[in-house]
Amino acid sequence: MALDLTHSREFSEQFISWAQGKGRVLIVTHDNPDPDSLASATALRHLLLVKNGQDAVITFGGMIGRGENRQMVRELEIKSSPIHSLDLNHFNVVCMVDTQPGTGNNSCPEDQPVHLVIDHHPVRENSRCCRWVDIREDYGASATILHEYLLAQKISMSTKLATALFYAIKSETQDLGREWCRADRESYLQLIPLVNNRILFNIVQSKVPLEYFRVFNKAISNARIFEGVLVFNLFEISHPEIVAEMADFLMRAEEIDVVLGLGIYKNSGVLSFRTQSQEINAGEVMRHVVEGFGTAGGHGMIAGGQVPDLPADPDALRDLEERLTQRLLERLQRSPNHCETLVGFQSIPSPSNI
Repeated sequence: MALDLTHSREFSEQFISWAQGKGRVLIVTHDNPDPDSLASATALRHLLLVKNGQDAVITFGGMIGRGENRQMVRELEIKSSPIHSLDLNHFNVVCMVDTQPGTGNNSCPEDQPVHLVIDHHPVRENSRCCRWVDIREDYGASATILHEYLLAQKISMSTKLATALFYAIKSETQDLGREWCRADRESYLQLIPLVNNRILFNIVQSKVPLEYFRVFNKAISNARIFEGVLVFNLFEISHPEIVAEMADFLMRAEEIDVVLGLGIYKNSGVLSFRTQSQEINAGEVMRHVVEGFGTAGGHGMIAGGQVPDLPADPDALRDLEERLTQRLLERLQRSPNHCETLVGFQSIPSPSNI
């Protein structure tokens, strides 16, 4: 049975009509954007260019550090500008994709009006004030929503755009193995014949620097296990995305159903949370764990967080690790009394009660 594109058609038509003639458009992704954020922004830019002749600017804060994501930008020629290099007053329409106002994971100023929000994470209160909001919490990827817009508007896409959308859904849902819905599957299957397989291979098998493997060693060496909960600390990191990448990797350990990772980048703590338990809502857990320290967000099995103004001191990050670990174990009702290291499984003292 074909998907019902009625909502995507009506919403996209209304927004396109509203935006027409309003001048310059800015598309904001979350900081250190992943494939879902990059592909969604690229698709929205294509939609506005074809329908309205508006050439939107894609922007983000932070950096693109993960090897696959850098290769994606190069191979698919995704053009963007750092948000700190732009005068936001020159844009009459501001859009957000795969993020929302007030989440703490984007660099858009809090007082900046945002007109359009497209996301698949739980709705935030600030988003309710925006003129156009299409948030679908049951969707596995924001790219699926944008793909539906293109289908509903009968807009053809280049091979590179199709490859970007496919890779976004592929990576965000782990090949439809994590947090996907029927719409994600339909988009995934419809995009496969349009994908440039050579480019896709180059992205997935992108080369990485030697430092990348040293980070693996650090993550494994620092990992501690508390009753199915694995916590690791990377301390100072070269780019924020590496924490999420290590969390995904360590989630594969046997008898582990929860992973919490952290590191520090430019005096800000970077947190990543993963779970394979259907009974744990990652976003809710992370917001509880980080409350009072910083901001956090996410959904069913994936979440992240930020702790601002953290001293570039290993002791400060170790102290934060202990505090967050204690909160996490209390929230999940897991015992802190027995702690093991991942490598060697030698018993070590439990975290101090702070």
